[in-house]
Amino acid sequence: MVSILAFASLTLLSGCYLGHVAAGQVRLLRARTPIARVLADPGTGDDERERLSLVLDARDFARSLGLAVGEQYTSYAPWPGDRLVTAVVAARPGTLEPVPFWFPLVGRVPYKSFFTLDAAETEAARLRERGLDVCLSPVLAYSTLGWFADPVSGPLLRVDRTDLVATVIHEIVHANVYVAGDADFSEGLATFIGEQGVLAFFDARGEPGAADARRARLRIGDEHSVRAAIRSLRDEIADLYASTPAGPERDVRRSVLEAATRARVAALALATIDAEGVAAGLRTNDACLALEGTYTRDLPRFEAALARRGGNLRDLVTDARAAATTDDPRRALFGP
Repeated sequence: MVSILAFASLTLLSGCYLGHVAAGQVRLLRARTPIARVLADPGTGDDERERLSLVLDARDFARSLGLAVGEQYTSYAPWPGDRLVTAVVAARPGTLEPVPFWFPLVGRVPYKSFFTLDAAETEAARLRERGLDVCLSPVLAYSTLGWFADPVSGPLLRVDRTDLVATVIHEIVHANVYVAGDADFSEGLATFIGEQGVLAFFDARGEPGAADARRARLRIGDEHSVRAAIRSLRDEIADLYASTPAGPERDVRRSVLEAATRARVAALALATIDAEGVAAGLRTNDACLALEGTYTRDLPRFEAALARRGGNLRDLVTDARAAATTDDPRRALFGP
């Protein structure tokens, strides 16, 4: 997730948000320790050692896809808590599109991110006072788009191995390919390459990684099943908004759609995720559904683009990097 904008962009801004993000970014940079040093420390635990080694292997795999890795994820920041930052997304009531925030260099983005939950909640309250619907989302990793050597954080290192590798690849994609003002393209590409990459990564490890490869396929399959249910809900609510004026009747019908989706997700036969827990935790307000759309709306188009390249992920990466330099990246990659 490009949830903290390129630091160079932020230096062009003024005000409290700049100060907050700058201070948080500096704190993160100061918290870094080279992974090589952590691995050489006899006090490093076996699980931490294995996961940091996995990060370095994921870097090597990203390089094999034609991605420039630089110094990305060569350091570790043992960040406390369950997140690195909290993203704030807003949508106008009755819409499923995020209200964009504009920044120099990166253009319009659908989120702002904060290093403390208090700051995020303050921003959320301000947006709600403007009559907007708001979604707060925990973020375990973000990209500075190559401006800095981003570290792997403590919260990220503690996630499922599949998610760890997919996220490292995802963020390295951002450091290579970013289309200013088109978050759907940028986030969709990183999400797609991350998912396809983690499957290829564990497959390439052969028998030593066979169990991980099987789990990765199950994990990605489970996530796709949940995502399909959410996508159906988004489509149903979009149709509802288009056909029914705002008011009590629409609110009731929307609640029925939400309840049906929760029941559908709870009934999914998932292998790696607690279906009932996911169903109970689904965030289905307009702003959260808008955020979901940013990451998933273009995934079918990326899938079709990969199929046209015979399933060659490296070719897709190469063409995406070239497309991002054109006036119309979507047309360049997806075709007319």
